[in-house]
Amino acid sequence: MLSRLTRLPRPAALAVCAVPVLALFAVAAAAPLPFVIAQPGLTADVLGSRDGKQVITVTGAPTRETTGQLRMTTIQATGPSTSVTLPELVDDWFDTTRAVMPREAVYPSGGSDKDIEEHNLEEMTKSQSTASEAALGYLHKDPKDVNVTLNLADVGGPSAGLLFSLGIVDKLDGNGGGGDLTGGRTIAGTGTIDADGKVGAVGGVALKTQAAQRDGASVFLVPAAECSDAQSELPEGLRLIPVTSLTDAVNALRALQKDEPVPSC
Repeated sequence: MLSRLTRLPRPAALAVCAVPVLALFAVAAAAPLPFVIAQPGLTADVLGSRDGKQVITVTGAPTRETTGQLRMTTIQATGPSTSVTLPELVDDWFDTTRAVMPREAVYPSGGSDKDIEEHNLEEMTKSQSTASEAALGYLHKDPKDVNVTLNLADVGGPSAGLLFSLGIVDKLDGNGGGGDLTGGRTIAGTGTIDADGKVGAVGGVALKTQAAQRDGASVFLVPAAECSDAQSELPEGLRLIPVTSLTDAVNALRALQKDEPVPSC
């Protein structure tokens, strides 16, 4: 026996079919999705001050006056408990100044907003300690004699490790020949660092390059494994330099000053 729907005229049947389909779309559009929307965040010069305090303070060894800047970079993302809907994702998907990212990629630790904030601040504290260890190891200085204090605890996560290490090296040793490691430039970058000076990937680098260019950087140090991501939305006039270690980064900045060949993505 034919259903009542099949006996309707074709336009009426299509209209009846469209009702539940449209209802499904309406529900899907309003449903929260497991994504976050990210955009370029703040940058901070680790050679400068923040909230009236020097970001890097060294005692137990003579330090240098520096010129130029070493800017750590961040992204700003919707919180883990923020609901993101399909229309918002569609709008931001085509906006090159924003990125749609899986929630677990930005907040891998999970938990509440407060839990994640505490986790990120813990990661930043660990990163600062490791960055000091890596820099002093690179300079062959005994951490028992030289004490480094870093004042940027309100920015969460470990991705500023490389820039912290470079800042310590610049304050203590510069370019190794009496000049600044930056060569007077504004250098930005990102990357985790371990105690041996190895640089690790961080995520969100395409957005961080935009933040760097916005705040005046001409050079961006990027973990070598993330070159392709950094190139995807690279702002005009920003030069990418891939690095795998603190030694790589220092050597590249020295070579840049001498107009010698420098690695590129």
